Amino acid sequence: QVQLVESGGGLVQAGGSLRLSCAASGRTYAMGWFRQAPGNEREFVAAVSWSDGGTQYAGSVEGRFTISLEPAKNTVHLQMNSLKPEDTAVYYCAADSRPLTALRRRAEYWGQGTQVLVSS
Repeated sequence: QVQLVESGGGLVQAGGSLRLSCAASGRTYAMGWFRQAPGNEREFVAAVSWSDGGTQYAGSVEGRFTISLEPAKNTVHLQMNSLKPEDTAVYYCAADSRPLTALRRRAEYWGQGTQVLVSS
């Protein structure tokens, strides 16, 4: 079993930036981020593979968000730039012992979430 702890959420004005972090209790094959806004389904945001560093992004965040690895701490970061009000959501870290495709379908492990609020 893998424990995930998110941090870095908060309140920011439109156009600003935040960096989310997710620390895992152990190494997994793939890690990523999902988000859920009130009234919406949970949606995929970004993911990265520990094996080769390959990344995937949702079209809505492509060019604005960057996912990266910090191997020494088993940690994944999500740098969010040019934030928009529609980015407001609870962001959840996810991990899986399988490749990215499996994580995007149904991740094995989930963090408790961190709130991101973008004001206009």
